[in-house]
Amino acid sequence: METRDLAERAKAIRRHVLRMAERVGQGYVGQGLGIADLLAVLYFRQIRRLEGPDRDRFVLSIGHYSIALYAALAEAGVLPLDELDSYGADGSRLEMSGSDATPGFEMTGGSLGQGLSQAVGMALGLRLDRRDSSVYCLVSDGELQEGAVWEAAMAAAHYRLDRLFCFVDCNDQQADGPPARVMGIEPVEAKWEAFGWDARRVPGNSIPQIVAAIDAVSAVPGKPHAIVLDTLMGKGVPTFERRQKNHFIRVEPAEWALARRELEGSRD
Repeated sequence: METRDLAERAKAIRRHVLRMAERVGQGYVGQGLGIADLLAVLYFRQIRRLEGPDRDRFVLSIGHYSIALYAALAEAGVLPLDELDSYGADGSRLEMSGSDATPGFEMTGGSLGQGLSQAVGMALGLRLDRRDSSVYCLVSDGELQEGAVWEAAMAAAHYRLDRLFCFVDCNDQQADGPPARVMGIEPVEAKWEAFGWDARRVPGNSIPQIVAAIDAVSAVPGKPHAIVLDTLMGKGVPTFERRQKNHFIRVEPAEWALARRELEGSRD
């Protein structure tokens, strides 16, 4: 897909995020809007197969980002668009923190710090099965405070899993504030390199730079790949971008119409 087409997909993903969040009036809206550009690139350019044993895997380690993945899966045709209206409802497949019972989900990610370990296991299994599938894992900056992430990182480098890609969403906010105030994680890119990964850092809301980073790391053999993304929570909706605390937001009913207008008027 061309950059313009990917930008349209990203805007559609953001549109779906607002649709779901408006239904419940709250949620992890900032994360859903902020990571839409990466998901557009992955689901409409990078991931080759969505079903079957030869499929590429997308592992969502941060379960509370599920609203963004539901939106991407609906845009890709894996989930019916109408099902988005059941987000957060009793008995729905679309829980606020997604489950591996939902189509398109490889794991249940509510307990942070577990996704990369599972992605490493998947990449090893695919190699043993002689499949050429890739594994893409999304973790967050605050999640890097979990020791299990770095154990998995060591294992991935040891086994030279060059079909494994880890994307680190650095949006500079976790539940208790900026990571630097909770437990510092920088320098993120240098740490992945020290653990034996090929690492790059790019603006996470620039589709051309995300694409260029994926292409660049894909050409590096014998190492797993880390792409650190500096994203803006609430991207595309200035009302949400300006909020000081964006980890979990409650939105007044009148604000949703404004949010939709801002999104439709935003430049890609």
